[in-house]
Amino acid sequence: MKVTTAIPRTTRNRDIALGALFALAIAAGLVMLARGTGWSEVVNQIARLGAVQIAVLLVLSLANYGCRALRWHVCVRRAGLDLPLSSSLRHFLGGFAMSVTPGRVGELVRLRWIGRETGAAMTRIAPLALLDRAADLGAMALILAVSLALAQAGIAGGMLAAGGALALAFIVTRPGLFAAAALGAYRATGRFARPLARLRSAAGLLGRFQAPRVAVPVLALGIVGWAAEGIGLWLLLGWFGAPVGFWAAIAIFTFATLAGGLTGAPGGLGGAEAAMVALLVASDVPLDAAIAATAVIRLTTLWFALAIGLVVFPVAERHATRCERDHALENR
Repeated sequence: MKVTTAIPRTTRNRDIALGALFALAIAAGLVMLARGTGWSEVVNQIARLGAVQIAVLLVLSLANYGCRALRWHVCVRRAGLDLPLSSSLRHFLGGFAMSVTPGRVGELVRLRWIGRETGAAMTRIAPLALLDRAADLGAMALILAVSLALAQAGIAGGMLAAGGALALAFIVTRPGLFAAAALGAYRATGRFARPLARLRSAAGLLGRFQAPRVAVPVLALGIVGWAAEGIGLWLLLGWFGAPVGFWAAIAIFTFATLAGGLTGAPGGLGGAEAAMVALLVASDVPLDAAIAATAVIRLTTLWFALAIGLVVFPVAERHATRCERDHALENR
């Protein structure tokens, strides 16, 4: 059995440094906006929060992570990988340590951990990453569409974004599309037969997740999880004395999160913050409250997830290394 190596420390340090630079850039942007409104107003808004209110926001974020981790476990088991829930939780949460890498590609470390612990081929594991992204897109698209329909005020291009995200989630989970693309690429080039064959094999596994008894709970868990964080924004604005309608707040949070993801920046940094501030101001939220709410909600969602990931990552790495070593000894 081939024994894979651990992710080089220099690579992890580079990814963390890159994420830190993006975070500093976003913090600088928020600081400049705060200076434009006056420091005291922004600080006074944040000072309104007590320990209980911060705890509520963190619990809502934990609800999101828990629902999505359970969704990950459902997909892992559906892929025929015999891993306990504890392993899925460890992999999913540990992957958050790499969420500030460009396009969040660092989160693919979850696949690597599964491979090292189970010895399964990557063609069997790789579809999980695509399914996870598609499930997020589908869930957020449905949340955005429903919240826009029920909100008193709309978001320009919101329904178009929801439709586009839902269509993309549907397209990228069609096994026939990937198989046809791989076959077409081989016929056109006559090359890359082995990797294209692996792509077709991996795509074939997507069919396992299209049955309603799998697709419905996968979507439902994502909807509950992401809606929880949207509720956090709604509560936060109320605490800041700048209430926005329940459905409008959820629509703003979801649209901003999708917008940030489209930028490809680590964790959606920059795009999500800019979209959220702009949408809040357009909803008659004072600029100081919009800046404060954006800063707090990002700290209690994205950066809270990163902190959890940094704690869990070394645990997941050690466990995967131990399992890999055991597999290697068994196959000698």
